[in-house]
Amino acid sequence: MAHPWRRPPGGEAAIMGVLNCTPDSFSDGGRYLDPDRAAAHGVAMWRAGARLIDVGGESSRPGAEPVAVEEELARVVPVVERLCAAGCRVSIDSRKPEVMRAAIAAGASMINDITALGADGALELAASSSVDICLMHMQGTPQTMQRDPRYHSVVDEVIAWLQQRVARCAAAGIARSRLVVDPGIGFGKRPEHNWALLRAVGRIREELGLPVLIGISRKSLLAPLVEGPPERRDMVSALAAMGPLLAGCDILRVHDVALHRQAAAIAARLTPC
Repeated sequence: MAHPWRRPPGGEAAIMGVLNCTPDSFSDGGRYLDPDRAAAHGVAMWRAGARLIDVGGESSRPGAEPVAVEEELARVVPVVERLCAAGCRVSIDSRKPEVMRAAIAAGASMINDITALGADGALELAASSSVDICLMHMQGTPQTMQRDPRYHSVVDEVIAWLQQRVARCAAAGIARSRLVVDPGIGFGKRPEHNWALLRAVGRIREELGLPVLIGISRKSLLAPLVEGPPERRDMVSALAAMGPLLAGCDILRVHDVALHRQAAAIAARLTPC
């Protein structure tokens, strides 16, 4: 059975639009706290060609503090409801099983978890559902991940860790056809670790045998290339994404959907069928 998120030869990567319903996200924190405004932006990204709108209510930037379950629910559920009512496909960016459950009930069709179902009850919740799941690698927590990340061989270690998480899901009865993996660019990695992982997307995809999601949009490893705030990094984000796209990246998580759709279209035309 073909994986629903596996990019076919010569096909375009799916674009996932970022929708942060938070006051403190590194790029657009505070811009989409109002549910109607957030939903309008999500619908605009959908119309621009996103195949998923990734709704999050807790910042995962380095040093970010955890958000109470009740607050996160209040931020994301009304937005998920509005987007699903408008016909958008939604993923919920959360590590809390309570938030996952509520978002799925509101219509979300993917869990995007930076802890790869590491929280108590998250694996069981995912197994009891039928939604897709993105398992991301992170060394440490958002509070600690950038203090002193170290690896002997970052690509080998990230692949091995993701393989363990995939096996854990299989043991819980979760079908491989529901899984996507994310090496976690910027999550417990130095710049050299991030670039090594971006160069290894093809290997990650081949060894895990699963679709690979990459999130590089506006991240700090691009800051030396562009002066100014994160919003000015969209073009360099699209340029940096070309390597992973040419290597077979299946899903690209981005802020500027239209720009990255163009990059995905070019990469598809440059990729052998």
